[in-house]
Amino acid sequence: MLRSVLHSKIHFARVTGAFPEYVGSITIDADLLRVSGMRASDLVAVANCRTGERLETYIFAAPAGSRRIELNGAAARLFEVGDRVIVMHYALMTDEEYRGHRPTVLIMSAENEVKEVMRYEPGPFA
Repeated sequence: MLRSVLHSKIHFARVTGAFPEYVGSITIDADLLRVSGMRASDLVAVANCRTGERLETYIFAAPAGSRRIELNGAAARLFEVGDRVIVMHYALMTDEEYRGHRPTVLIMSAENEVKEVMRYEPGPFA
């Protein structure tokens, strides 16, 4: 059986742009994608820490080093520049894969720089 589990997370990034007339997605700095293990076109859930709004969308890659976190299309109406967000990326795994997986969590600064990289321990094993 496959279960959907947390693969990686970008925690407390700041929104740098919101473009409602743009094709829908979230645009994320390619450096953050590389460190977290996320990829362009991957499905993610995004939570707005100011409003509690949550949505699902897919990733576009921004140029490496740009520090861009941008919401596009209809999603842009749920976020404002400066909002803190949590981007959660999930993966389908077997129980065996889950036992060896340690989700990567990027703790972000107010300037969208990685302050800390941590890993979550799995468990309990059912």
